[in-house]
Amino acid sequence: MSVKEKYQAVLDLGQQLGVRNGDVHVEENVLKIKGLTHTQYEKDLLWDKIKALGGENPADIKANITVEDTSVYHRHVVKSGESLSKIAKHYYGDAMKYKKIFDANTNILKNPDLIHPGQELVIPNL
Repeated sequence: MSVKEKYQAVLDLGQQLGVRNGDVHVEENVLKIKGLTHTQYEKDLLWDKIKALGGENPADIKANITVEDTSVYHRHVVKSGESLSKIAKHYYGDAMKYKKIFDANTNILKNPDLIHPGQELVIPNL
């Protein structure tokens, strides 16, 4: 299996996320990728996928992934059935960090228990 085939899922994820200014090439059996993600969350998703396929410190891939918007961790569009605690659990691994999300969105939220599908919430950096 070629190194590009090994990391095809990373390339596919980059395409799904809309990574821009991308470049992918193989040099001396090392896959070299670069690109620009919208947010740190998207960059983290790509690195998680790289580590899942290549281990904690893979030697057969070099990635230069930069982030366009460093002012936030991510921007999340609320879906039906979601709550701030469910969203906090997804992004931070801790439902109790919902207060951070609420505090970052007081311009559109007045009550942490009342969010609506379609609202775009700022997910702040911790």
